Amino acid sequence: MQRIPRWADVVLVPIISLLLAAICAAGVILAIGQDPIEALNTMVVGALGSAYGWGYTLYYATSFIFTGLAVTVAYHAGLFNIGGEGQAQIGGLGVALVLLFIPWPHWTVALLAATLGAAAFGAIWAAIPGYLQAKRGSHIVITTIMFNYIAYSLIVWMLVDVLRPAGQAEPATARFPATYGLPTLTDIPVLSSIFTDQVPANVSLFVALAACFAVWLLLFRTPLGYEIRAFGKSESAARYAGINPTKIIVVTMMISGALAGMMSINNVMGESGRLLQNASEGAGFIGIAVALMGRNHPFGVVLAALLFGFLYQGGAEVGLWTQIPIDLRVVLQGLVILFTGALDHMVRMLLGLFFRRRAA
Repeated sequence: MQRIPRWADVVLVPIISLLLAAICAAGVILAIGQDPIEALNTMVVGALGSAYGWGYTLYYATSFIFTGLAVTVAYHAGLFNIGGEGQAQIGGLGVALVLLFIPWPHWTVALLAATLGAAAFGAIWAAIPGYLQAKRGSHIVITTIMFNYIAYSLIVWMLVDVLRPAGQAEPATARFPATYGLPTLTDIPVLSSIFTDQVPANVSLFVALAACFAVWLLLFRTPLGYEIRAFGKSESAARYAGINPTKIIVVTMMISGALAGMMSINNVMGESGRLLQNASEGAGFIGIAVALMGRNHPFGVVLAALLFGFLYQGGAEVGLWTQIPIDLRVVLQGLVILFTGALDHMVRMLLGLFFRRRAA
C-alpha cells in the first residue's frame, strides 16, 4: 500500500472517517423519516451552542479522557484492556470508602485522597487479569470482560447489603459530606463569567488533563515507557533485550486500571456526591472508541474525548427536542468506531492511491 504523508495520516484520515460516519448517520435518520439537518443543528446547538451545553460536553469528555488513557496505556504494551467499565466501578468504590469513613479537612485534601483511592482500587482490580495473562496465559480480553461482570455484582452487593444507610430503599451510599463537593466550572474564577449556569463539569477536568500529560511523559520520556512500547512492538525482541514480560504486563495493567478508576472522581465525587449503581455510565466501553479515534496517543485521546462528549450531549439533546430516539447517539458512536477503527485501513488505502496518482 502506498504510504501517505504524516500530516495526512494525522489530519485527513480522521476527518474523512468522521465524514463517512456522518453520511451514514444521515442515511439512518432519513430512513426513519426524520430530517438529518435538523438533527445536526440540534446536536451542535445543544452541545456547543451555549456555556450550559459546553458544561455537559466537558463533563462527559472528562470521564472519556480517563478511560481512553486507560486503553491507550494498555495498547502500547500490546494489551487490549476491555475492563475499563469494571475498573471504573471499583474505582468508585474506592472513592466512596475513602470519603465516607475518613474525615478530611477540605475538598482539596479529599480530592487527593479520593484520587489515590480510586487509582488504587482500579489498579488492584486490573492487576488480577494482568497476572493471569502473565503467569497463566489467560487472554486479557476474556478476563477483563469477565471482571466487568464480577465488578458489577460486587458493587450491587456492597450497595445493597453493606454501604446502604438504614431505612434507605435506593441501592446507593449515603451522600458524602457537603464540604467534599468539587467546585464546578461555575465556581472557578474567570470561568464563572462564562459558565453562569450550574453545570456538572468540575475540577476533575483539570485532573484528567494532568493525567494526559503524565501518560505522555510516562510513555515517551521514561525508561518504563520505553520498555512498555518495546514489549508491545515485539515481545520476543523485548525478552531478548532483558525486559521482564511479567513485570511489564502487570505494571501496565495496573497503570491502565488506575486511570480507569480515576474517572470516578468526576461522577461519583463530583456530580453524584455518592456511589450509585452503574456509576461508570458506560464510559469504560466508550474509552475504547476514544483511544481508537485518538490514535492511542494521549493528546489525541483528549480530542477524541471531546468528540464523544459532543456526541453524548448532542445525542441527549436530539432525543429531548426532536422525534429522533435518544438511542441514535449509540448508532453515531458505533459508526464513528466503525470508520475510525474497522475501516481505518480502507481510508488509508484510498488516500494512498490518491497520493500515488498525484506523485505520478
